[in-house]
Order: sequence, then C-alpha cells, then structure tokens
Amino acid sequence: MQFLLFSDVHGDRSACQQIVDRASEVDVVIGAGDFCTMRRGLQPIIDRLSAIETPTVLVPGNAESDDELREACADWPAAHVLHGDSVGIDGVPFFGIGGGIPVTPFGAWSWDLSEDEAAPLLADCPTGAVLVSHSPPKNAVDQDSQGQHLGSTAVRRAIEKKQPSLVVCGHIHASWGQSADIGPTTVVNAGPDGVTWTVDV
Repeated sequence: MQFLLFSDVHGDRSACQQIVDRASEVDVVIGAGDFCTMRRGLQPIIDRLSAIETPTVLVPGNAESDDELREACADWPAAHVLHGDSVGIDGVPFFGIGGGIPVTPFGAWSWDLSEDEAAPLLADCPTGAVLVSHSPPKNAVDQDSQGQHLGSTAVRRAIEKKQPSLVVCGHIHASWGQSADIGPTTVVNAGPDGVTWTVDV
C-alpha cells in the first residue's frame, strides 16, 4: 500500500496544493497535524485540502484542536480525523493521536497533552496498525535545532508495545524528512513537502 505523508503545513496553501496534486497517485494520504498556525486560519487550509478524494487520515497538531479539526473537515467526505481512535481503510487499521506531547512551552494557544494524558489514549492502538501521531516518539526524529530530544515517552512506549507497521509524525521542524527505526517499526517525521512511502500490508 502506498501512502503520501505530510505534516506541519502551517497555513501554506502552496504546500497544500502540491499534496492535493499528488494525492491521486497513492492509496491513502496521511496528515500528521499542524494545518494552521496558532489556532488561526484552519478552514481555508482544509478547504484547499478537501479537493483530495483519496482516503485521508488526519490528526490534530498542537496548532489546532481535535474539535476544531473535526468541525473544519465536516464537509470533506474522504477525511478521517483521529484522536485516540482508529479507522480501517482497505482492511488496514490506522490509529491517531494529536496534540503536542509532552506539553509544549508555547502557552495557552497550543493544544497539548501531558504524557499521563496521552498514555491511556494510546492504549487502544491496534497491534500492527499505522500509527499517526503529531508528536514524535522520544529519541527518534525528535531533535530540535539545538539537538534536544523533544519527543514523547508515551508515544515511544506505545510503539515498543504495539509494533505499528509505520509511524507518521511531525511537530519537530528540524527533523522533517527524517526516518528512524524502533525495533521493527519505521518512524517518519513527514514535514510539509510530502513523502511517498510504501508499506507491505
């Protein structure tokens, strides 16, 4: 199965149009959050992306909340917004968790979860699913420009336990386009340019 992975477009309509233009070439499009910036400008970006007719899995980032993303996607038939839940597409399970994990230093606008809040949500991830998490796991594709590892311990523990077939994340801009392995699982920090990825399912 072939995927188009992206994250962190942050209101860039040109980046979104490139995703739209490539969407028909893959089986599933996966967007790992941060569609807008600081909770503003979400609907115009989703309106641009909603031209995609390929099945699309989305999770909220920390720049938009779960409720805000679900409302914005209400008229987009191909979109599946996930946060603590899953969907099956062509027999393949996809599980999503959004938000900044752990809590970011960005203040009130950022939609964040603590590690303790994230852990029970991740518990329902099916073994072997495609896991879409806005936040990367600790010590994998999670280094900022100063080399600090800012990923989530709860996400990493879920990966080690559930062994997803693929993990798609974003959030840490300095690690865009990078991939790493945790046991048998590959983790991809997608970024806004879009990455085509093939998984045997």
